[in-house]
Amino acid sequence: MAPTFDNLLYELDATTGILTLTVNRPTKLNALNAATISELGQAIAQARQDAAVRGILLTGNGEKAFVAGADIAELAELSGPDAQAAAAHGQAVFRQFETSPKPVVAAVNGFALGGGCELAMACHIRVASENARFGQPEVNLGLLPGYGGTQRLVQLVGKGKALELLLTADQVKADEALRLGLANHVVPQAELLAFCRSLLLKILTKAPIALGLTIDCVNTYFDQGGEAGYAAEAAAFGQAFGTADFKEGTAAFLEKRAAVFTGK
Repeated sequence: MAPTFDNLLYELDATTGILTLTVNRPTKLNALNAATISELGQAIAQARQDAAVRGILLTGNGEKAFVAGADIAELAELSGPDAQAAAAHGQAVFRQFETSPKPVVAAVNGFALGGGCELAMACHIRVASENARFGQPEVNLGLLPGYGGTQRLVQLVGKGKALELLLTADQVKADEALRLGLANHVVPQAELLAFCRSLLLKILTKAPIALGLTIDCVNTYFDQGGEAGYAAEAAAFGQAFGTADFKEGTAAFLEKRAAVFTGK
């Protein structure tokens, strides 16, 4: 049975294996309060262990916002130690998206600011609607990003541009996000979810074990550096050779037919 949440919609298409997770606080522009972050943690944990889930599409309810940021009223009540604990928890939840062996695509509809930008960056691929806006405005509040923004933005756009965006709090429109590498694609709002599903379906025709190993190797490079990344890649390459999917993939290639992968 699919889990139910107060602030998230959890919808699994049993035919395709695509799970759509929708942050569902439209009257708050889907802002991330503590309860929503906890529910995101529960949802990604469920998705990672559920064999029926093959890929994940993450979005926000409505056309105005993916996630417009953190719940400022809630943040204002935190003490320093409480804020540090909240940041560590948010980082841990977002890390579960980043390290998921199942591909995660963010459908960024409208504002992705603060924690919303950080959540989108924790996904493997970001597709933006034409009205999308990305930004880390925390310095306007006397804060800085707490859910990984100072780390992932550098990875995606480079140190110089990341520092400019972090220090100015400037918002980035969809076309600029695409140019910088913050977004992978930009599509009309009406086509956003269909495009993301199509992209996921294309990815899901590939070997599941190979997909997960690829994600892990890329993360290892950014987590531990190039030497560890190369070592992880060699180990994963050898591991892939022991799978039934490798045998199927090579046989299908030689026989000039489409491969049918089983994830074994």
